[in-house]
Amino acid sequence: MSNAFATWGDFFAMGGYAFYIWLAVVMTVIPLAALVLHTARQHRSILRSVAQQQAREARMRAAREAV
Repeated sequence: MSNAFATWGDFFAMGGYAFYIWLAVVMTVIPLAALVLHTARQHRSILRSVAQQQAREARMRAAREAV
């Protein structure tokens, strides 16, 4: 079995179809990266919201016990 491309230049040129191939790669990688970032931010936001809710419930419990 031989390599499909003899040099790195050939690899990046993709047999004359570089524009279409690399455009497709970029248009795939950008949404995937955006999805990962969005998911991470949303995860942090949910954890923060849960912590706030737990703190609120603890304050309400403490206020009820103080009365």
